[in-house]
Amino acid sequence: MQEQNEEAAIAEGSVVEGTITKIKPFGALVELPGNLHGLVHISHISSAYVQNVDEYLSVGDIVKVKVLTIDTKTNKISLSIKEAEPLARPERPEPRAEYHRTPESAQSFEEKFKEYVKASNERLAGLNKRNKKKLN
Repeated sequence: MQEQNEEAAIAEGSVVEGTITKIKPFGALVELPGNLHGLVHISHISSAYVQNVDEYLSVGDIVKVKVLTIDTKTNKISLSIKEAEPLARPERPEPRAEYHRTPESAQSFEEKFKEYVKASNERLAGLNKRNKKKLN
């Protein structure tokens, strides 16, 4: 009866602490409260690619796990370490000062376009002069 109460305390979607009891190539076995055991598959250990479970976990480590599924027919509990931890959002870096426009240095599109057309016409006039000299 007590085992049923412990199992009820561990419900799908809950986050509990457990102890790593065994490391396998495909994941880690975790002992949960109430002498229950579950598996953290290698794909649920970290959001980063995990090639070797031993690089992330050791026997005896205490970890927080999220209960993904509980199969009462086969007594299998699927767990996830990466889903138990909230996603750490990378902090946005402050924009560099050189990218900030000041009102004095900011030019409107029309002003920039006029400068471009003027510079382009000057280059074109220079090219035309050279071509005329070559032809004569």
